[in-house]
Amino acid sequence: QDQLKESGGGSVQAGGSLTLSCSGPAPINFCWGWFRRAPGKELEGVASLFLRTGTDTPYYSSSVKGRFTISRDIPKNTLYLQMNALKPEDTALYYCAAYQGPCARNGELLDRPAGSSEWGQGTQVTVSS
Repeated sequence: QDQLKESGGGSVQAGGSLTLSCSGPAPINFCWGWFRRAPGKELEGVASLFLRTGTDTPYYSSSVKGRFTISRDIPKNTLYLQMNALKPEDTALYYCAAYQGPCARNGELLDRPAGSSEWGQGTQVTVSS
């Protein structure tokens, strides 16, 4: 049974925006984030939060930094990925995952979880030029 459920994918033109949502449980001191797999490419880390009782710590891949924003709504147990200025190279199947950290090493977001993880089924994002 899937514990994480993504929504919000779709098709947009380059320069457009989409917001992905992921609902489900994610414990404190875990990472909660987004990965993507483009056709013919390896899994890539997009953005993650290290969940704290205070302020979460965000991490972004260099390819999306400045365009994407990750956030969460604690009462709703929902993670968001606001994606702006979308490019055709952002086209991929986007997965939400809650996983044991670290989320990053040397400040670089990891491209796959280092420890145990729970995944959603994925939501497709297609950006046309």
